[in-house]
Amino acid sequence: MSNKSDQAFRTISEVAEFLDLPQHVLRFWETKFRQVSPLKRGGGRRYYRPQDVELLGRIKSLLHTEGYTIKGVQRMLGQGGVKNLPPVAAPETQAIDATKVAISLNLKAPDLSSIVSELEDISTLLKQASAD
Repeated sequence: MSNKSDQAFRTISEVAEFLDLPQHVLRFWETKFRQVSPLKRGGGRRYYRPQDVELLGRIKSLLHTEGYTIKGVQRMLGQGGVKNLPPVAAPETQAIDATKVAISLNLKAPDLSSIVSELEDISTLLKQASAD
């Protein structure tokens, strides 16, 4: 992020840059997720704690990568709080959970294995393309 300590508070512009999100999205999420509550100083200036930044990263991952809806994330937070959210994994280390895919798509095992194989081929091609 910057040369600040890991425990330092961050401004909205620093957090937005770190998470690669527009500032207005962070302000919007404050209205949707009561757990996101940066400190506000004079003039309404926001200061995010390290745990706020971590929570926002987890919310971003759930919404943008894993396909959850805002209501879905709200439900997760409501049921078990912040501790109920899964940790953010780097995209290259996220594994496909074949069981979840099969259940959500109601697929039979042979269908699933061909899909997984195809996805692995696509992943290999993408890795090769990004290496070039």
